[in-house]
Amino acid sequence: MKKLNIIIVLGLIATIGILIAQLLWTKEAFNIEEKKFTQKTHIALLEVVKKLYQGTNSELPSENPIKKISNDYYIVNVENDFEPKILEYYLKTEFEKFNITTDFEYAMYNCQSDEMVYGNYISFTDKNPEKHTVHFPKHKNLVYYFAIRFPNETSYLFSSLRFWFILSFALIIILLVYVYSIYTIIQQKKYSELQRDFINNMTHEFKTPLSSILLASNYLHNQELIQKDKKLEKYTNIIIDQSKKLNSHIEQILNLAKSDNAPMKMELQTIALVPTLNEVVENMQLKHPNVAVHIQGPKEIKLLADPFHFTNLVYNLLDNSIKYCDTTPIITIQIMEDAQQITLDFSDNGIGITSKNINFIFDKFYRIPNSKSNEVNGFGLGLYYVKKICSQHHWKIAATNNIAKGITIRIIIPK
Repeated sequence: MKKLNIIIVLGLIATIGILIAQLLWTKEAFNIEEKKFTQKTHIALLEVVKKLYQGTNSELPSENPIKKISNDYYIVNVENDFEPKILEYYLKTEFEKFNITTDFEYAMYNCQSDEMVYGNYISFTDKNPEKHTVHFPKHKNLVYYFAIRFPNETSYLFSSLRFWFILSFALIIILLVYVYSIYTIIQQKKYSELQRDFINNMTHEFKTPLSSILLASNYLHNQELIQKDKKLEKYTNIIIDQSKKLNSHIEQILNLAKSDNAPMKMELQTIALVPTLNEVVENMQLKHPNVAVHIQGPKEIKLLADPFHFTNLVYNLLDNSIKYCDTTPIITIQIMEDAQQITLDFSDNGIGITSKNINFIFDKFYRIPNSKSNEVNGFGLGLYYVKKICSQHHWKIAATNNIAKGITIRIIIPK
């Protein structure tokens, strides 16, 4: 847990650091783009002034005629009379030449009326722009001058930095996904700890009564009256054997539930399939005398499996079919064999499973929400254990609903 916390913190710091660096780079790129725009505008307006002085006897002003009043507002001192149409033509020509393709508007100072006269709004994208009536402030101590305003300069600069903003937005999304993932991992970790505590408590609660049953059964088996009665001795031996098996079975399941990643040790042996199935069925019928189990298919099949876990697998499947049946349980075990595989179909006449829930029946601690589940005691570990055993043997398992009633669980065993 400590290592996980360190990795989470380092990952979060790294992601936030990258995001901050990206935002700083974007801000710096915007400033650079703004300076480039100012420089291009300055040079273009200088060229406009030169064009206005061509063909006149006047000399260019000795001082810089261009003053930037604000981010989007420029004053150009010409010191010479000029025609509005000629000014507009030169402005459009030079701005296009320097790739300044954002909208602009201009106004000229009229010395007779002592006010700024609005010229025009020039759009490079809209052929029929709306008329604007923007106020251009006067500038003192100048007579022949004009003003330029770029109303969309900020959005124009932002559009030139689309890549940077898309990248920043992508990083923000990544950060949000990372934070959500971390939150989910922490929540899952909490749930795992709760499950572990629950399992530890359940282990203790199971082992105590089982130990008492084994002690009492062994004492009972050693009594002379029991040993003289073959029938009683047989049932006593069954109690002892099944208690031992149950004890080992609980130990295996609970160890399995503690860790999904810890593989169980399989002791593979060649076992006769039908006799093993019959043994499980006989033990099951001692507990449920009314259950009918039919084994169909070849009788001489053998397979490589762990006898203990395979027996428990079959027991779990039969037990589930019996528990979730509202009539007399009838179970059919169909055995099929071909050159590539052995197929086992466990079909029952139970209450069945809805199509939306059938894909979850092999999940750990999952119990189907229905009225029968409320009547049946369990922890949702049986079919999870079956799935785990199949995975350890490299077998495939799947569940489907029968056409009439109940479900069929198919196990495919490659040869």
